[in-house]
Amino acid sequence: MEQRLAGGRDHGAVRVGRTVRRTAGEQTPAVQALLRHLEATGFTGAPRALGLDEQGREVLTYVEGETVGDVRPWPAWARSDAALVAAGRWLRDFHAASRSFVPPPDAHWFGGRDELRPGELIGHRDAAPYNAVWTGTGLVVIDWDLAHPMLPVQDLAFVALTWVPLTARDVAAADGFPPDADRPRRLRMLLDAYGWTGTEAEVLAAVRARAAEHAQGLRAAAAAGYQPAVELVAEGVAEAFDRAVAELDALDP
Repeated sequence: MEQRLAGGRDHGAVRVGRTVRRTAGEQTPAVQALLRHLEATGFTGAPRALGLDEQGREVLTYVEGETVGDVRPWPAWARSDAALVAAGRWLRDFHAASRSFVPPPDAHWFGGRDELRPGELIGHRDAAPYNAVWTGTGLVVIDWDLAHPMLPVQDLAFVALTWVPLTARDVAAADGFPPDADRPRRLRMLLDAYGWTGTEAEVLAAVRARAAEHAQGLRAAAAAGYQPAVELVAEGVAEAFDRAVAELDALDP
């Protein structure tokens, strides 16, 4: 029996026993190769790739734990210091495992660029609370469709944007964060957990760029007729990322 899982705008996912089934795409073989590599390295923060089912859907292991799902404001665990630190450690360990991954020669990734440039690795790109499973002591991150070549700081930037959070104040409030949340303190906690050796200013610059890129990408996808992007732009999500950039310009790191 199939059980629809909460969350997901583009087709979503269903649970079948101890597995999850999702619509496959051009990037699925490369993503599954990455997930198999992560499993081989001993990384436990991702679901396991189990190939395709008889309907051609991607098959992954089901992960037990708490999720954000469709709930807003987000549940308390997603806003906690413990989860923030876990997100930093998750990204640190994922990047350590991803650095040794050699993509297949025919790998295709989301975004249309497939080659790895100097200093890049295959990042998750969307490791936000809404793509995390909280086990009580750590995180497993799901929804790897957007994975593609990127600099580590670009992956870190999106984690900072969504977990600290450095989103627009009204968006953070709707997600359940108090208006007096100490964002500089939480940013330092995240960077310490990740083991970041650069400056906070470098990360904030990457966050600004990532937020602006996200807004532009949503508008471009909506203009091309991609329905989930059309819905997000109509809901004001692109404008919210624009506001995040403007507010970050006033943030004292």
